[in-house]
Amino acid sequence: MRLILIRHGQTPANVLGALDTAAPGPGLTELGRQQAAAVPGAMRDENIQGIYASQLVRTQITAAPLSAARGLDIIVHEGVHEIEAGDLEDRTDAAAVHAYIDPILQWGTGRLDVRIPGAYDGHHFFARYDAAIADITAAHDDTAVVFSHGAAIRSWVGARAENISGEFTLNNPLDNTGVAILEGTMARGWSLVSWAGTPLGGPALEDGFAPDPTGERMRRG
Repeated sequence: MRLILIRHGQTPANVLGALDTAAPGPGLTELGRQQAAAVPGAMRDENIQGIYASQLVRTQITAAPLSAARGLDIIVHEGVHEIEAGDLEDRTDAAAVHAYIDPILQWGTGRLDVRIPGAYDGHHFFARYDAAIADITAAHDDTAVVFSHGAAIRSWVGARAENISGEFTLNNPLDNTGVAILEGTMARGWSLVSWAGTPLGGPALEDGFAPDPTGERMRRG
């Protein structure tokens, strides 16, 4: 089974550096739409059987060009949404970003009991993301593409890919429409075969000025 996880295109919240995790969430910037438009070309050699997105509209908008190119409907699965910011929702200050990132870093060391203020702990996140990936991969025998979110992809891949350490995905950025490709199954385990942290359309679609907390390198502040 080949699992392709793609982060959504750029949103206004990414540009502002805001912790924006609630549904339905914002759409895409003009750059985000350009990033989404580049996805079908980057995926042209993949034998895609299913296209999935979260209930946050930014993933569905990002998935739309690939859906149109392949003639496959976008299946919305709420289990692949972003890690909830809880009491920190919409904040942009450094203290809030630290309070959001620090529990995620601790989950990577196995401390799953640590909770994001006003939201959930690591047990909750991994249970719902694992369940979503199990549902998705059970429906296909080749390749599924899942449009998801920066912190969620990085946390889940770091914990579930058996050939890397949990610190790898936290220390390596994941820009908008950056992609992680894994092979395996939920029963046998997963291996990370590709981590492309830059946009699928290439460096021309990067935005080095956006203070994007879930895409940049995660570190203790």
